[in-house]
Amino acid sequence: MTGGLAAGRTVIVVVDGLGIGAMPDAGQLRPGDRAADTLGHLLDHCRSERGTALRLPVLGALGLGLLHPHPDLARGTELPVAVARAGLGYPGADTYAGHQTLTGADFSQVTVANLGRFLPEVTAAAEKAGHHVELLDGQPLAVVDGRVLVHDNLEADPGINWNVSGRLQDLPFAEILALARTVRAVAPVARVIAVGGHADRPLPAYVRPGDGGTVGLDTPATGFYRNGGLQVQHLGAPTDHARQLPEVAARAGAAVALVGKAADILSCDSAVRLPAVRTDEVLAHTLAVLRDDVPDGPGSRLPGVGGLLVVANVQETDLAGHQQDARRYGSVLEQVDAGLGALVEELCRPGDRLIVTADHGNDPTIGHAYHTREYVPVLIHRPGAARTEVLAEAGGLADVGATAARFLGLDPGELAAGMPLRA
Repeated sequence: MTGGLAAGRTVIVVVDGLGIGAMPDAGQLRPGDRAADTLGHLLDHCRSERGTALRLPVLGALGLGLLHPHPDLARGTELPVAVARAGLGYPGADTYAGHQTLTGADFSQVTVANLGRFLPEVTAAAEKAGHHVELLDGQPLAVVDGRVLVHDNLEADPGINWNVSGRLQDLPFAEILALARTVRAVAPVARVIAVGGHADRPLPAYVRPGDGGTVGLDTPATGFYRNGGLQVQHLGAPTDHARQLPEVAARAGAAVALVGKAADILSCDSAVRLPAVRTDEVLAHTLAVLRDDVPDGPGSRLPGVGGLLVVANVQETDLAGHQQDARRYGSVLEQVDAGLGALVEELCRPGDRLIVTADHGNDPTIGHAYHTREYVPVLIHRPGAARTEVLAEAGGLADVGATAARFLGLDPGELAAGMPLRA
């Protein structure tokens, strides 16, 4: 601790997929991604289609136009804000890895890799666990015990995640999950996902090549998503959750709330979890936490204890990016802006902080449905600060978590990674 837990409230709102321009290595997988600019292309597209600018007065007042100058964004602000551009600080562009890094995890050992590069290790681990492994027609994909496929995930960026998939009419999900845990032990990627569902035909009938040399199961085509009974469990890369911001804050006595998708992918045993997908619900839940208007919420659970951390994820921006729907993305971003206005009004005490950021890009105009590797904004509202500041670039999202730790009066060194911004 640096001097005791601060009594203020720190809220981190992650606008999922809101990139502000390609990072230098963005074109390594797809050369066209060097031109990725989620925010800029979104503003241009919406003005061209609608004939009017997106209504983003709050994001403008929070300094977004200082980081990404554009005719449709305010060029200055009277709010006491500090702004910075942040690199991702983890390989690829992934929501799970982004949030883990954002809250202080060290993902430096995680790599982006197709399953084919690690088939010998996966095969050896599965055989040691008593399974029989063979390739499907010589392809870089493992068939285990004739019933389960270990394969590249074709729904995320190539090399980010691997799947272990089986039909529930062939074996129980517990066996699929057990095999996934065996694969997780040797996997270098961010996530290994166990998937069980009801398919219309044997799974090899749905195997197809993907981008970047991947080979995997076309999960939507199997019928898993429409036949009912789907079971999924995400196994993340080994992470010391005790050294992530939510656990560090809770240990120090702060109340912690995880809202939206953050409730599903971040770890904190004592946190109040408020999952939601709809943007209005995510922002309403966040505001309700601040107003101590959540049944069994942070205030009622920790009466008299100062300090509150809220991490909220707005997911619908990312979903619109995956759908390559710039119009919908713009509409959702306007909803975000309106909800942020209420948060700015509520977070008015000198010790309060609002941090608006993102986890990666998802340019809806780039020509594909994958995430884009972009810089992200870090917009910090600081009631009581004397002036607006443009800060030096953050090396990674872990710096955002370290900054939030400092705002709460915690020692940023308790996190596994990250250096606080001078905000």
